Amino acid sequence: MKEKWKNYEEVAAYLLNQFAKEFELSRVEEKQKIKGRLSGTKWEIDAKGVKEGDVGFVIVECRRYTTSKQNQEKLGSLAYRIKDTGADGAILVSPLGMQEGAEKIAKAENIIHVHLNANSAPYDFVMQFLKKLMVGVSEKIIISESVTVKLYRSCLRCGAEFIVKENEKICPNCMPKEDQCTS
Repeated sequence: MKEKWKNYEEVAAYLLNQFAKEFELSRVEEKQKIKGRLSGTKWEIDAKGVKEGDVGFVIVECRRYTTSKQNQEKLGSLAYRIKDTGADGAILVSPLGMQEGAEKIAKAENIIHVHLNANSAPYDFVMQFLKKLMVGVSEKIIISESVTVKLYRSCLRCGAEFIVKENEKICPNCMPKEDQCTS
């Protein structure tokens, strides 16, 4: 079974790609590494949002923290990655909001917070961002069929059609009474 955080990243990237236009993006690419311009180090990002016309990108960071909001330190590290990679900003996806200091950093560094439920799936989710609410709901429908097969045969004596129970060749009406089964 896939780890919950990994599934969360994949679902977030999928949903952001579905709603890319809402973020002025042409597409959202999957997890990859980007080289820092200042540090020369490589940064692994959860996804990459490519701006319309391929004229820039935003870092997508997914944090499936279910017990605490994003704090100032965590947003500070994301803000540095934005600067080091030359990104135009970031999209932070998490089930909880941000603490006050983190919100200030997000505003200063063009980091958009996307609230996505911790157990979201591609078609079952609640996603909130930029004063918008997106909801996906799916239903499971189970269809089953049953088939009853009845074998009919024409009676060798009278020609009437009857349902065969075993391997009879004569209908119950033409069969001698002593041979008929009473079950």
